[in-house]
Amino acid sequence: MSIRRLPEKLVNRIAAGEVVERPAAALKELVENAIDAGATRIAVRIADGGIARLEVDDDGCGMTPADMALALERHATSKLPDEAIEDVTTLGFRGEALPSIASVARLTLESRVAGGDGWRRVVDNGALASEGPAALAKGTRVLVEDLFARLPARRKFLRSARSEYAACLDVVRRLAMSRPDIGFTVEHDGRRVLDAQGGQDRLARVAALTSRDLAANSIGVDLDRGDTHLGGVISLPTYNRGIADHQYLFVNGRPVKDRLLVGALRGAYADLLARDRHPVVALFLDLPASEVDVNVHPAKTEVRFRDPQLIRGMIVGGLRRALDEQGFRSVQRPAEAALAAWQQEPLAPAALASQPQLMYGNMYGHGGAETQETPAAHLFGAPSRPLPAEATAYVYDRMTAFAPAPLAGRAEVAETAPPEAEAHPLGVARGQIARTYIVAEAEDGLVIVDQHAAHERLVLEQLRRGMAGQAIAAQGLLMPEVVELDEPACDRLEAAAAGLAALGVELERFGPAAVMVRATPAMLGTIDCRKLVTDIADDLAGYDAALGLSEKLELVAATMACHGSVRAGRTLSVPEMNALLRQMEVTPHSGQCNHGRPTWVKLAMDDVEKLFGRK
Repeated sequence: MSIRRLPEKLVNRIAAGEVVERPAAALKELVENAIDAGATRIAVRIADGGIARLEVDDDGCGMTPADMALALERHATSKLPDEAIEDVTTLGFRGEALPSIASVARLTLESRVAGGDGWRRVVDNGALASEGPAALAKGTRVLVEDLFARLPARRKFLRSARSEYAACLDVVRRLAMSRPDIGFTVEHDGRRVLDAQGGQDRLARVAALTSRDLAANSIGVDLDRGDTHLGGVISLPTYNRGIADHQYLFVNGRPVKDRLLVGALRGAYADLLARDRHPVVALFLDLPASEVDVNVHPAKTEVRFRDPQLIRGMIVGGLRRALDEQGFRSVQRPAEAALAAWQQEPLAPAALASQPQLMYGNMYGHGGAETQETPAAHLFGAPSRPLPAEATAYVYDRMTAFAPAPLAGRAEVAETAPPEAEAHPLGVARGQIARTYIVAEAEDGLVIVDQHAAHERLVLEQLRRGMAGQAIAAQGLLMPEVVELDEPACDRLEAAAAGLAALGVELERFGPAAVMVRATPAMLGTIDCRKLVTDIADDLAGYDAALGLSEKLELVAATMACHGSVRAGRTLSVPEMNALLRQMEVTPHSGQCNHGRPTWVKLAMDDVEKLFGRK
């Protein structure tokens, strides 16, 4: 077979396979074009996840009819005035997006420059369908309809409309984060789902597009090294997520997903986070265009650095320094629900005699007569003499000023005689160390148990039995709790509602961006519903899409077990410790926790005697 030159229409379809693999990829190219055109406002409208309709409307510089015709030809662009591709500063520059999209969909391009007339050009799957005058304000409007309608082999590989919509929303969110000076709106099926006002500062835009809590639990990053600048915000280690989809990385204003940057981020948080937890970050790396190559892949999401070790060292060192400067700082201000639990209800004067006397002097760091003062003056009015200024501060702001000495963990006197050590492999409880480790005496040695790790495994195995058909008791909430999440997360939870009910979590959709939790597994006791549901949603999103729902739920069970297990730092009674030991003895895999760490170790009696020179 002789070699032949491929027709232009076929060439565009081949190029579209790299540039336009799904609706989100097409949307990314269109929004980038709007940003490069100098827009101050970009409106996005999506229908059926972007498969049926994508529309991007901007108020940029616009195009003349002649430029519109050129823009629909391959490798025609206004963003490369000369051949110095290494000096490109715009998001787009290859001149492939519009002709590639027009070759696999029906594309309507409308544009108008200042002082000119509007013009419309319609291209249907590579063929010019019509053109003529159009009425619109200065700027450009691009409408993409029926993507891959004539390519069933490509369309069948698209995911569900919900998944494609979530990908589209993520694309706009990342681009909006890179340009806080531009206003962005997104409408899906006629409903507005994102509205970011222009003129925001970087922190406000990042917090608006991620979580409102980030502003109070973040650290600013500002580092210069030569001509390279690293800025942005990173979360405290204690403010983290179950998946890495809240990590936003930008190079010269371009959203990227680069392995070098992700690895450097992981290195910066090493030893500060568990392996399955991820920080929330938005990092902006600015450096000379000659030091980075953005022409690596048609999608332009990968970059190559001239000096990758310098970039990695700058990220790891800069983030480490920022984290170290925060000292012991943790997630700021307890939740309102936690604060409310500490507030006392006003007491009737007649009931004061039966109340314990509050040691105000000790609390505020003073001794003497103040410790004998009646609390009525403090509860119902002004104290008999002015309190020190620091006494009016919130308790959580002054923890170090009156922190009590740590309590010594000890075994309480059992109401009944403890079981004999000979009858149990893990022995009988004799005490507790640091309110974290149970010390038990076995027939042949001393057993030390990590109470949190052990109970986490026990809860997981019980949840797995529930998934296998044994019912898990659900504890209904007296007041159902509404948890606000982004819409894709709510979609995933709604799809998994039946499976979660088998685990004892009963929830239902409560509007576009919230779910209502009606019950939680009784075995978990009192838990933070918001954190539990957020972690479950993260797990459902983070695991491989090839996994079935039942496999995902089994992995979700591990997250639930961590929420419901006995925490380190809790003092246990002797019966509670013995009950934990007995349950461990009859539960499979109780020798290791859900993360592979041992739950108990044994020091043989011979070794104990050697320590004291008896052998």
